[in-house]
Amino acid sequence: MLVNIYDKQAKEVGSMELSDQVFAREYNESIIHQCVVAQMNNMRQGTKSTLTRTEVRGGGKKPWRQKGTGNARQGSIRAPQWIKGGVVFAPKPRDFSQKVNKQMRREALKSAISYKFANSEAIVVDSLALEAAKTKEMATVLNNFNLDKTVLIVLGDHDENAVVAARNIPGVTTVNANLLSVLDVVANAKCLITKEAAEQIEKNQLEA
Repeated sequence: MLVNIYDKQAKEVGSMELSDQVFAREYNESIIHQCVVAQMNNMRQGTKSTLTRTEVRGGGKKPWRQKGTGNARQGSIRAPQWIKGGVVFAPKPRDFSQKVNKQMRREALKSAISYKFANSEAIVVDSLALEAAKTKEMATVLNNFNLDKTVLIVLGDHDENAVVAARNIPGVTTVNANLLSVLDVVANAKCLITKEAAEQIEKNQLEA
């Protein structure tokens, strides 16, 4: 697959050949969905916890006798219908993690990236090297490409200037090519990928 390469002024400066095995795969919504759901579940802490009626302090004595008061019968002031009572089906700490096979993750990532390129939602730039780590410089680059929605910037090696310049722009996320995940690709409307990052992605997927 042949894709155009642009500079930071959004001017075409060349092209590069990308592997069809990585960047031109068939769109597989099912496997992408499975991997995204699993990744989001794996990020959940699962630490929420509330008390049931047996765990709330107090309430051992019956508040009033069973009959003859005119009130509804009550057995404990810590029953769920009482203020400061226990919680019905109280949530407890649990593990939400899901296992996803490496082959499935790789296939989902290839499919998601291929979808971006097929729908002109991915742009390859020769470099995003900035003179200084200033938000204004990164915002200018994004404006040159008319990127006004959520944007994922994929870098080859860690570029401190690019990361710092982009982190204060709403809707912009930066990630290293080696750490790219399916959720990163799917959660953003556009992808801005450096040439070095595209080569790194291709190498990682072909060698996996």
